[in-house]
Amino acid sequence: MAKIIDPWGSKLVEDYAKLITDFHLEQFMLDKFPSPNRIMRRGVVFSGIGQKTLLDAMKNKKPFYVLSGIMPTADKIHFGNKMVVENIAYFQKFGAETYILIADLEAEATRGISLEEARKRALNFHIPAYIALGLDPEKTTFYFQSENVEVMRSASLFARKVTLNQFKALYGNAEPGRIFAACTQVGDILYPQFKKRMPGVIPVGVDQVPHILLTRDIVNRMKSRNFVLPSSIFHKYTPSLDGSIKMSKSKPESCIELPEDEKSVCKKIKRALTGGRDTLEEHRRLGAIIEKDMVFELLKQHLIEDDSELQRIHDEYKAGRMTSGEIKEIACQKMVEFMQNFNKKVREAKKLVPNLKFVK
Repeated sequence: MAKIIDPWGSKLVEDYAKLITDFHLEQFMLDKFPSPNRIMRRGVVFSGIGQKTLLDAMKNKKPFYVLSGIMPTADKIHFGNKMVVENIAYFQKFGAETYILIADLEAEATRGISLEEARKRALNFHIPAYIALGLDPEKTTFYFQSENVEVMRSASLFARKVTLNQFKALYGNAEPGRIFAACTQVGDILYPQFKKRMPGVIPVGVDQVPHILLTRDIVNRMKSRNFVLPSSIFHKYTPSLDGSIKMSKSKPESCIELPEDEKSVCKKIKRALTGGRDTLEEHRRLGAIIEKDMVFELLKQHLIEDDSELQRIHDEYKAGRMTSGEIKEIACQKMVEFMQNFNKKVREAKKLVPNLKFVK
């Protein structure tokens, strides 16, 4: 694997251990975090940076924040977004000040989405979807990048602390739109510290590692400002159903979107790559190759909360007593239940949007 990660791309990481080594990250400290959530317990959250600072704030009940962004480039989201929200909700539970930015400027700079369209998508769907997935709106401060003057001013300042070679080393190329987007993200990540210096955690997919590293490097170059180095935890990609790339809206036939029609999603699951053997006889004798099974991965990452239930399915499938068809049927049923619940919660969350707290 190359040492370049593209935050705007769709390549699947093949070796997470090597990625930790290449980017000087930390193993996720599972035993240190109180009451870890499902994706933490199951190794989906696999790495982090600055965890000791974060854990100290949590343990001693010091002020800290959690921040994430919404990229309103489409009218749907996918399961990678779901994992981010679950981790935000986890830190909210432990008292984190919570910030959600709508990256309308980044959407315009990197994807050509107008500010007006980005705003419409965020208010009509993305924010309600995040609430439906577990975000507590009463404990969350929202803002649009284009309306946050402090972030824009800081992005200009931070841009002067980045060299062209450094940017290319982190991102692979230095297109003007990407430089602008990255420096704006640095402003976003540090925005809660503009009013008071405190630790913060940015829970993201591993594709966002460059943004975190860039921010920490800029903080180190601006020691006189006394920013606290931001922490982060990183989760693995949800792979596409054919196992080829990370789940991405760019490959809709192998990506489960939120929301998605129940018939459509079950059709995709039934066509997904599994670890089943070529024949039933061979499967009964050798059992499934679970590591290659995208349907089991979906159950593990997203659809089964109870660890004992997942372990039972794992053991039965690996021993060959459960078939790929049975695994797919379980996933289909769980997914239909999830979609119905999600759609209901989105409808309820839309009613809350007019009363949300936005800052400028």
